[in-house]
Amino acid sequence: MGRRSSDGAPEEGSIPLLVSENPRDDQSIPEKNREHDAGAVFVLESKGEWWHAGFHLTTAIVGPTILTLPYAFRGLGWGLGFFCLTVMGAVTFYSYYLMSLVLDHCEKSGRRHIRFRELAADVLGSGWMFYFVIFIQTAINTGISIGAILLAGECLQIMYSNLSPNGSLKLYDFIAMVTVVMILLSQFPTFHSLRHVNLGSLLLSLGYTLLVVGACIHAGTSKNAPPKDYSLEGSTLSRSLNAFTSISIIAAIYGNGILPEIQATLAPPATGKMFKGLAMCYAVIFVTFYSAAVSGYWAFGNKSNSNILKSLLPDEGPSLAPTWVLGLSVVFILLQLFAIGLVYSQVAYEIMEKKSADVKKGIFSKRNLIPRIILRTLYMLFCGFFAAMLPFFGDINGVVGAIGFIPLDFILPMLLYNMTHKPSKASLSFWINNSIIIIFTGVGLLGSFASIRKLVIDAKTFKLFSSDVVD
Repeated sequence: MGRRSSDGAPEEGSIPLLVSENPRDDQSIPEKNREHDAGAVFVLESKGEWWHAGFHLTTAIVGPTILTLPYAFRGLGWGLGFFCLTVMGAVTFYSYYLMSLVLDHCEKSGRRHIRFRELAADVLGSGWMFYFVIFIQTAINTGISIGAILLAGECLQIMYSNLSPNGSLKLYDFIAMVTVVMILLSQFPTFHSLRHVNLGSLLLSLGYTLLVVGACIHAGTSKNAPPKDYSLEGSTLSRSLNAFTSISIIAAIYGNGILPEIQATLAPPATGKMFKGLAMCYAVIFVTFYSAAVSGYWAFGNKSNSNILKSLLPDEGPSLAPTWVLGLSVVFILLQLFAIGLVYSQVAYEIMEKKSADVKKGIFSKRNLIPRIILRTLYMLFCGFFAAMLPFFGDINGVVGAIGFIPLDFILPMLLYNMTHKPSKASLSFWINNSIIIIFTGVGLLGSFASIRKLVIDAKTFKLFSSDVVD
């Protein structure tokens, strides 16, 4: 370990101390010492502009999960559905903006953080918080990567079953195909190198939303339109639990567990740039979220499926929308899922390369290229295997929202802001932040209970390596 002077700085000629037994010490190192951190230098390369951050943010938030919004409204009804969708949107925008201010504040004081776990450990001064954040973040990101592969496989299965109704290929065959493609795409070396892919992802999300909204309007006005019933089903207790499950689903849809890593891709100084990226992202969110929720729930009411495409393609009876519209929607969704899987894999890749790569060698040197190919291939094989083995991510979506996204996106940013900016107890921001922390702690606990309860109830329908995705 390097020698240190009395003020704690490395002495001239000594080797910089990069790894410490205390995570807080490790995360408080000056940015200049990151030149030895391959995860930072390679994967989290800081070269992007604000619009690149906007592309990354949109891919991280706006995905095919928006097609579950009519299902979320099914558990809330029109009024509460609109209220929760709007409040969640406002709170997450505010939350992500506060986190960007915290990151800017740390950067101005000479501590530019490029990882969520570093930020939490430094600001809160806690070793256990470092491990809490990395556990939650890794679980969320791996879960989303698995879900992206699963849904992409389902998209291929939908197209195949329409072209060859009696075909012999099963869901896990298509998951294997998707996994192979993901292994190839995972070799993009840096997060920044995905900027054009994520611009395409943004355009794809607008494209399939437009197509699905048009399909729902067509379905709702056709002669085969299902009866429209917007009443809430079940007993009072059941309706209450369903409501909290729906809130958890909306939280998961708005969730983004990699904002510090996205801000890390910005060329320094990053101050102020993230707000523009967030504005771009939330403009897309406004267009896609509300139109998908309203059109789907209007067309199918309390019979809305957890994936509105399944409502448009009922098991019995004719398709409720033109085949070409649904087919093109599925293609767009399939292509975007590749981008989503890549984005949420970046945290795993930077962790792996921090330990395996040699920053003194070139990013495409044999020394770094071979471990990168092997480790990223193994990671994607792991995700593909679990996607094939556990094809029931519909219920897990609510659990992930309650247990993962709510603490990471609705609680921690407020706490980090209060710790760094120390707003006066008489200020509006202090009371807003603490109110959000208290309210969403309660919502998270209730949502966790409700979502796990539904998972347990539906467990009897789960089957390992099933050829059908359980709603």
